Amino acid sequence: MFTVLDWVVLVAYLLFSLLIGLWASRGNKNLKEYMFGGGAMPWIAVGISLIATSVSATTFLGAPADVYGDNMTFLMFQIGALLSIVVVGFVFIPRFRTSGINSAYELFEVRFGSKAVRRLAAVFYCMHLLLRTGILLYAPSLVLAQILHIDLKLAIVVSAAVAIFYTWFGGIKAVIWTDVMQFCVFFGGGVLVLVLIANAVGGFGEMAALASEAGKTKWWDASFDISNARTLVSAGFAYAILEIAIRGCDQQFVQRYLSCKDVKAANRSSVLSMVLGCFVSILFYWVGAALFVYYKISHVAALPEGLGQNDVFPYFIVNGLPVGVTGLIVAAICAAAMSSLSGAINSLSNTSEHDFLGWDESKGMGGLKRAKIWTVVWGVLGVFFALFASTQQGSLLKNAIFFTGLFTGPLLGMFLLAFFVKNLRSWQVVAAVLCGMASLVLVQGIPAFGVPAVLGGIFSWPWMSFISMTTTILVALILKLVQRKK
Repeated sequence: MFTVLDWVVLVAYLLFSLLIGLWASRGNKNLKEYMFGGGAMPWIAVGISLIATSVSATTFLGAPADVYGDNMTFLMFQIGALLSIVVVGFVFIPRFRTSGINSAYELFEVRFGSKAVRRLAAVFYCMHLLLRTGILLYAPSLVLAQILHIDLKLAIVVSAAVAIFYTWFGGIKAVIWTDVMQFCVFFGGGVLVLVLIANAVGGFGEMAALASEAGKTKWWDASFDISNARTLVSAGFAYAILEIAIRGCDQQFVQRYLSCKDVKAANRSSVLSMVLGCFVSILFYWVGAALFVYYKISHVAALPEGLGQNDVFPYFIVNGLPVGVTGLIVAAICAAAMSSLSGAINSLSNTSEHDFLGWDESKGMGGLKRAKIWTVVWGVLGVFFALFASTQQGSLLKNAIFFTGLFTGPLLGMFLLAFFVKNLRSWQVVAAVLCGMASLVLVQGIPAFGVPAVLGGIFSWPWMSFISMTTTILVALILKLVQRKK
């Protein structure tokens, strides 16, 4: 039951988030300060912010549910994450830092000499991030509404309003410093839950032994089955492509790289985010294994009949935690949701100001005021898409996977073409991108509209970005070759 003390903890956390936003707003005299923190943000804070933006509330709730119903084989994704850090560190970050750009997609105008390609990439990014933000805001709000016994729409609006306010007020500084606090709450909440469950079942050693006997600690599968996401080839290779697409092409990440003082600091922040991400994955997978031992093996408490695996952790939060701790864990869920939203709307504001309207430092406070307006606009749109997601009957996960591969794969292909292929014409790039998107429809269909896949069942979901990226690059190279022969 959510008590008065739990409400006090939750409200205090929300107010503290607002205070950090107000504190971080000091010194925002121009657009560069607002968007990049003057290029002098501490790399440790940036690294924590990177992982806080990445993990979202679905990690807090979804990872335990996944292990509760299966095992820890998704830990192999950390192999892909490690490979992505190496590629991003050697290929992407140095080029971003030395090119003099203020937006990731400005690079396309520099390399291809086309504002159309730049704006096309920006449109893809905005569409993908807005859809993703809507889902990442809706999913935890659904749980919060159940725990707090409030209307779903109210849960969405309140958590979004706090994030929009401190992001509007403090810009990237507010986003980064609130991310630091939110990560501490998020990670500390997971540790606290794990310790409480371990003590309830006889200690961590006993819990680990029982989880291992139940098969919950299995994390390695060297199979080369591409139709299974829980294999080494899918988690180690295909997922690495997806991670490169996110860490190397997402304006949220690029903006933070540019907020560091130099290439070395940016790479340190990137490595730190990967290390922390590994700890987060291990922690919340163990929470899932611990919940299985708690309810199914040790029988410390009983679950209601018909309760699904996705509802086990929320049920434990409400019924298995001491008074006050429940409020802290709900605050952790809010923290993850707000972190996802604040980072998204800040980067979308940056993209709007730079890629659509154009960067002009001579406008001074005028550009800053306009960027703040964009922050509110994108925040409101994020809320709208979260409310829209709440009306959908289909699988949100399938839709999220489809749109992630649809946009991130071609974007990665565009960046690799910009880095390594010379004399490409803008129309060739656009045509290649459209073919890359079409290739994904062949292997995955369009889940949102019920369109079946022609080649469905061959590839598991981590391969979607790889397929659309590879098709984009191959078509561009073929078009260039044909043009050269002519």
